[in-house]
Amino acid sequence: MIAGIIPARLGSTRFPRKILTDIGGKPMIIRVAEQAAKAALLDRIVVAVDDPDVAALVADHGFEALLTAADHPSGTDRVAEVARKLRAEIVINIQGDEPRMDPDIIDGMVRECKQNKAALVTAVSTDLTPADFMNPNVVKARLDVRGRALTFLRDVPLKESGGYYRHLGMYGYSGDLLERFTALSPSEHERQYRLEQWRALDNDIPVVCIITNYPYRGIDTPEDLNQLGPIHDSDETS
Repeated sequence: MIAGIIPARLGSTRFPRKILTDIGGKPMIIRVAEQAAKAALLDRIVVAVDDPDVAALVADHGFEALLTAADHPSGTDRVAEVARKLRAEIVINIQGDEPRMDPDIIDGMVRECKQNKAALVTAVSTDLTPADFMNPNVVKARLDVRGRALTFLRDVPLKESGGYYRHLGMYGYSGDLLERFTALSPSEHERQYRLEQWRALDNDIPVVCIITNYPYRGIDTPEDLNQLGPIHDSDETS
């Protein structure tokens, strides 16, 4: 099974209850699920939630939700709990705050896992502005010549901007790798940079990157809604 799992924590620190924020008449988490449903290569889409009311809301909109433990330290751990229940062969961790997520990116990650046998895949974008370099909420990635991640950073001096991409925060895992990854202790660089993907790099797990030109940003703060633009049910944005 190839599963798309959307971790959805109600108590976001920077933007409380953001997954329920109205986006064109629907909660953000529903908009994300609708985009994921456009991907051609997912067998199952599950919203991993920590609140029964959110689970009921997701079900009311026709999507599957599974309750998880409330005390997971990260979205990856929440995804892993659901992946164990599903016994998924490939897991795509889809961010719950990307209401314009391009389903073609999801399919590209699945293909990289399935056809090229990559155990850990993520996505980066060439759409990286000077403002992004000044924003610690925008994670920057540098790749090697094979398209594998060398580093992930929140703060990069603008004069060193060459060669960096904007990290999109989505991941594709083999089921076995996801289980192994969540069993590892947080690494030194993970703690230093506050970026979980360093756990893979510090444990010599290759992080294969798909390069896109995806233009949108995730919603980390209420102010980020201003750059999203209007979304309606008639939109054909993929």
